[in-house]
Amino acid sequence: MSRGDAFRTVLNAKRDDFMPAEFDEFIAMGARLADAGGAILGRYFRQPLAIDLKSDDTPVTIADREAETAMRGLITETFPDHGIIGEEHGAERADSDYVWVLDPIDGTRAFLTGKPMFGALIALTRNGTPILGVIDQPVAGERWIGAADRTTRFNGKDAATRATRALDQAIFNTTSPDLFDGADRDAFARLKAAARETHYGGDCYAYGLLASGHIDVIAEAGLKPYDYCALAPVVEGAGGVITDWRGARLTLESDGRVLAAGNAALHAEALEALNHG
Repeated sequence: MSRGDAFRTVLNAKRDDFMPAEFDEFIAMGARLADAGGAILGRYFRQPLAIDLKSDDTPVTIADREAETAMRGLITETFPDHGIIGEEHGAERADSDYVWVLDPIDGTRAFLTGKPMFGALIALTRNGTPILGVIDQPVAGERWIGAADRTTRFNGKDAATRATRALDQAIFNTTSPDLFDGADRDAFARLKAAARETHYGGDCYAYGLLASGHIDVIAEAGLKPYDYCALAPVVEGAGGVITDWRGARLTLESDGRVLAAGNAALHAEALEALNHG
């Protein structure tokens, strides 16, 4: 089987044999969680905050912690048998069939510097695979909701990637070149050289912009499940493709290397650049 055939097989693989009867309730819960977290983030945005550094030297504030606490409370109250994995408060019932994956502020550094280029990430996984994702930017009032086998919605309207099909015509984005080390840095350099232009910053917000047709390709490394799980349904439901750097679907067990593109042809070319140049 050729690399292209293998890639198409991965893309066509079903997440599961069917979506649950409660799926609409899960989507509504995603919006409720975004509302709850967003209200807290809006209250703290551009206010003086004490900043703590976690063991990996990333910043965290009371805004991150309170927003995640509020979301976890709603999940436990409504779906007590569901698991939760959160960036700030860890995992509980993580072996459940359904697990919510939460990042209350993806882009805390942007949040702390008053830049509205952060977002809350809310995902629901089924047997380890994302089936629901929310990217919420509460300050700008922008929200993308992606759900398996449905069209991604941006503020209540259908979202769609754009039709750029050649990498040399594509706008490439990554949060920072500092995400890449060793061989990953070489792969990033190849992709950057092949793209028309490269932009930096945005964290999860950039993936929303890709889903709405403003960015063509995003590659990142070193991400955690709470960084990428919500992105997959949003990008895919808008017509894009998002995988790891081997072309495999993202799951809770992925290695944190992520490649997103507006369509399959562009994704395949970017994947080739990352892996072979």
